[in-house]
Amino acid sequence: MKEDLGSFMELARVQSEINRLFDNLLDMRSAGGGAVSSKWVPNADVLESRDEMVIRFELPGVDPGGIKLAVAAGNLILSGEKPDPLPGGAAHVIAAERGRGEFRRVIHIGVSINPHQARVSLKDGLLTLVFPKVTNRRGEEVQIPVSEEGADGD
Repeated sequence: MKEDLGSFMELARVQSEINRLFDNLLDMRSAGGGAVSSKWVPNADVLESRDEMVIRFELPGVDPGGIKLAVAAGNLILSGEKPDPLPGGAAHVIAAERGRGEFRRVIHIGVSINPHQARVSLKDGLLTLVFPKVTNRRGEEVQIPVSEEGADGD
């Protein structure tokens, strides 16, 4: 069981990195190919226990009022904007590596959750979402009894 969890976590990490690469590629294309885009993709951890799904995002410097969260079609969608902390005017920027500007991150959840009972906190730049899991009523095997009579009562 422990190996299965490790394999799942590695697969989730690889999927997350592939998503990040595609997002960055699209951002570069929209910025004209060579220019640096003002979009960035926050890092995430996805954890699953028997009863809960926990997702954490690194969002240092982001105001809670600028964060938008939604759950749609089995995905958690995080978006918002991080203000540009670089000084304007007289200062000459030597290097600027920290993400800033608009951000968007989509995480495939993969299990049935109850978004109405989510617990959300933002502390020290770490956004934590905890979703209770619910029984998946779709896709479960359902036994259908068969009788000798016809379906219409014949």
